[in-house]
Amino acid sequence: MKSNLSALLLLFVLSGSSAVVFAQEKKPDTVKGKVKPAKTVVIGADAPEFKIKDTNGNEIDLAALTDKGPVLVRLTCGCKGCDKELAYFQTLHDEYKGLGLTSLAIFREPDDKVEQYVQQKKLKMMYAVDSKGDSWKIFQTKTMPTNFLIEKGGKIRSIAAGCDPSGLLANKVSQYVADLLETKKVDVKATVTRKQESVSSDTETGQQ
Repeated sequence: MKSNLSALLLLFVLSGSSAVVFAQEKKPDTVKGKVKPAKTVVIGADAPEFKIKDTNGNEIDLAALTDKGPVLVRLTCGCKGCDKELAYFQTLHDEYKGLGLTSLAIFREPDDKVEQYVQQKKLKMMYAVDSKGDSWKIFQTKTMPTNFLIEKGGKIRSIAAGCDPSGLLANKVSQYVADLLETKKVDVKATVTRKQESVSSDTETGQQ
């Protein structure tokens, strides 16, 4: 009787041990079907296939643009932060477009609102509207704004996410652009500051 009891206890212990080991070997994410797909839109990878129509109905093909030279894709909106930051990226566009840079702004706003905004800001860069946010899904980001610098040929050189009204982030992007184009970096922060001070000075002079 004692030997039978010992055998039962041994069997219980062994079966319990094997159950613990099995539980440790399980992968919760796999079992629950929550394994996240690997992120593919990263620095050094090829830019995703991306096409969008501008407000005139013309198709913008990212691959065709990067065949010609580097492209800066800016996923943005018209919020206060993005609005303050826009001046730096407009300056960046103005300073490097003659050297081969193409700037493409994608606005997550209604069409009519974007048209008013573009006219008000005198936007000169290429732009399109994506009120549904499909572009954010393609570029695998939820951050507003996010800037993707893509070199000629289609590889992603830098990703700058987040809103920075101070201009420091735009200055970092400017450095990457300058490196790609093998030219001197433009201090877009200082350039914008000088323009703003000049406008302010002219306004004060006119009021006197």
